[in-house]
Amino acid sequence: MKIKWNMAAFKAIRFDPTVVGVINKAAAKIAAAAGDGYETGAYAGATRPRASVITATYKAQRDNAKNNTLARSIDAAR
Repeated sequence: MKIKWNMAAFKAIRFDPTVVGVINKAAAKIAAAAGDGYETGAYAGATRPRASVITATYKAQRDNAKNNTLARSIDAAR
């Protein structure tokens, strides 16, 4: 027996507004846990939606460099 995957359906699920909302909400939780100076960004890639959390200020860059703040904030998305 051979399985034929419906790739169009997988793509439709990945780009569903509910799924995109979950991804954006997770990024917002991480940014909130990291503190002031961290911002989220979101865009639709070719194969899936993506979200990122960045250091938006010099103070946040220094904080992240010294304390690894973004990596420590990932648990907030769970």
